[in-house]
Amino acid sequence: MTTVKAVIFDLDGTLADTLEDLTDAYNYGLKELGLGEHNKEQYKMMVGSGSRELCRKALPPDRPDLIDKLLELSLSRYNDHYLDKTAAYPGIAELLDELTRCNIRLAVLSNKPDSFTNKIVAEMFGPERFEIIRGQLDGTPTKPDPTAVLAILEQMQLSCADVLYVGDSATDMATAAAAQLPSVGVTWGFRDRQELQDTGAGHIIDRAAELLDLL
Repeated sequence: MTTVKAVIFDLDGTLADTLEDLTDAYNYGLKELGLGEHNKEQYKMMVGSGSRELCRKALPPDRPDLIDKLLELSLSRYNDHYLDKTAAYPGIAELLDELTRCNIRLAVLSNKPDSFTNKIVAEMFGPERFEIIRGQLDGTPTKPDPTAVLAILEQMQLSCADVLYVGDSATDMATAAAAQLPSVGVTWGFRDRQELQDTGAGHIIDRAAELLDLL
């Protein structure tokens, strides 16, 4: 870990607790369509693979025809309420400050739409703190496909051994493995320690400050 020059963070469930605002937005869409809603614990297991996949999981199995409509309704609602209840996890601001002080370069990679990823990160943490902020873009596969990670490495002109990937889910651990990056799983997010262990997290931490100990 002493050779790490940069850290790529997941956003939802890693840097920020976005679950309540996501729950409210997608339940709004479901209600508008006359369909049953889900609770926060259910959404914990749905998020992480992109907005379109979240819509597929939230809808009844026999209604894939409503994915586009649910996506439109939910993202429109989310656009007006994406920071109502969202907050950084304890210790994250201090962690980012210390990493910056230590000249560790920072990036964010999320399966959330790119526009929301950039707005949330900029408004919560400041627009200059992260060198690269990247969400889901048309034409680029979502995580765990490594395409976006490798593009970030190329932009930063760093090798796989130089960069640590930090996330809270099986998707994140699979992303790190596919890109051949060392990984750290965090237990304060949307998934539990067992999932991180089962999906090959290189290290698992319970508090943000523990990342500094690894480095």
